[in-house]
Amino acid sequence: MAFAALTRYPVLRKPIFMTRSFLLFLISFQALFPSAISQKLRKADKEIITELQSDIGYLSNNKLEGRRSGTAGEMLASDYIIAGFAKSELKPRGDSGTWLQRFEIYDGKDVQGTRFTINNTSLILNTDYFPLAFSATGKTAGSPAIALQESGSPWFYDLKEIMETVQNNPHIDLVKILREKTRLFAEKGASAVIFYNSSIREDGIAFDPAEGIKSEKIPALYVTKTGRKKYLKDISQSLDVEIEVVMEEKRRWGHNVVGFLDNGAPYTVVIGAHYDHLGYGEDGNSLYRGPGKMIHPGADDNASGTAGLLELARLLKKTKGLRTNYLFVAFSGEESGLIGSKYFTEHTPVPLSKVSYMLNMDMIGRLNDSTHVLTIGGYGTSPQWAGLISSTLNKKVFSLNVDSSGTGPSDHTSFYIKNIPVLFFFTGIHPDYHKPTDQADKINYIGELQVIRMIYAITQKMDGMNKPAFAKTRDKQFGVAPAFNVTLGIMPDYSYSGSGLRIDAVSEGRPAEKAGLKTGDVIVKLGDYSVISLQSYMEALSKFNRGDQTTVEFLRDQVEMKAAVQFK
Repeated sequence: MAFAALTRYPVLRKPIFMTRSFLLFLISFQALFPSAISQKLRKADKEIITELQSDIGYLSNNKLEGRRSGTAGEMLASDYIIAGFAKSELKPRGDSGTWLQRFEIYDGKDVQGTRFTINNTSLILNTDYFPLAFSATGKTAGSPAIALQESGSPWFYDLKEIMETVQNNPHIDLVKILREKTRLFAEKGASAVIFYNSSIREDGIAFDPAEGIKSEKIPALYVTKTGRKKYLKDISQSLDVEIEVVMEEKRRWGHNVVGFLDNGAPYTVVIGAHYDHLGYGEDGNSLYRGPGKMIHPGADDNASGTAGLLELARLLKKTKGLRTNYLFVAFSGEESGLIGSKYFTEHTPVPLSKVSYMLNMDMIGRLNDSTHVLTIGGYGTSPQWAGLISSTLNKKVFSLNVDSSGTGPSDHTSFYIKNIPVLFFFTGIHPDYHKPTDQADKINYIGELQVIRMIYAITQKMDGMNKPAFAKTRDKQFGVAPAFNVTLGIMPDYSYSGSGLRIDAVSEGRPAEKAGLKTGDVIVKLGDYSVISLQSYMEALSKFNRGDQTTVEFLRDQVEMKAAVQFK
């Protein structure tokens, strides 16, 4: 990218206020005569870039340990953002007049209190055995024979026969089989069930603490191959068994940072960016495959967007004569499934009816110097966006890629679901995405400056205008999952920690709507496949192709319902 491009769409960082009309004059004048004022703007450009370097450098520093939601690193980041908002003289609009808006994040199940002894010897948790995710919490004891199942005692069950029966069936749901066995054994009087596998075939059974699965009535354990070789060599023997399963739900608290620029206007624009990242990758969303755990600094994702948020707060505070209010929100919980922005849209400090539109910045720091591609999502969420983008885009700086959909894997989705027009700015995926190598020295600061300028120009074009009309778009479905060829046309509720998949939104004209599904319904089965979590839902979806017909079973207000669905 040519350095002369720095002089496009100038932002003067002087101690005096700029009027909107004067700034727009400068923008127009500069587009015609860039060389005439390039020398005057060079200092301002350097000041902005210095601020971006400082903001991104701090937020991606290792002492913040990857800014995972609900951690000390997140709090350090939020303190930094609060200081930036305060310096720009914004007003706090979080909980009880503070800057922070607190929300809950389901953090999986803690089983560290679980105990299992055989003949007074303690088995090692997660090495010799582990509780299954659907296990009940509780205590039991007995002296059962491995090969004998007596009422009132723990039962052993070997998976060997099942593994040999299903070896050529790629669609087998082994967890479903174990649940059904546990339920059956409980009805027959078992006080617990202890599964093991003596076959040579791997079963792939593991404990996933993140799965929010409804518990069965009795404890259910799985003895690993290591544990079986130590303790279950002779199936004819009787064993003294003591079991205590402790299955506690863990919670942590994330924090949105909310600042308000009150211009006494009837409508408010929300400008947002998420500031959380992956921490050490402990939530399973890292793409790093190297040895050991490493800090994920998240310079582009999304210290870059957060720095843009802070810069726009500075610029808009300095702009005099604005006829719109601006609500600046640094979201947390985005990497956990848009939890922070979802909570915000349900607990807004201003009525949603008074929110004009929402601008979202996520990964705006890696503009490619060869292709110059800037992606703008939400292009179809208002009929005004096409003309607006055309009038503010500097074609000498950017090659535009538009995405009409109002949904996607970032926080603007939460606002689109509430029928608010959105625009989403993104400079593209790169090899460092969700890896420890996403570092500040790889940011294209000049490119980010240009993105911020365009967003600022959009706010000036829209300032004082009526609330733009909202338009529904053809929505995308996203998530981490196996590849699939079909979609129901729903948005999952990522904050839901119960069993099944709760629907957060239903897209018009898609299979789910045609089947009669509604927001709040909890899908528990798709065809022959049980749905106990988002992952199992995606795995079930991957089994279908276009044109297939099946059934979907779901709960609506705790009432079991069933509907036919056809994938197109």
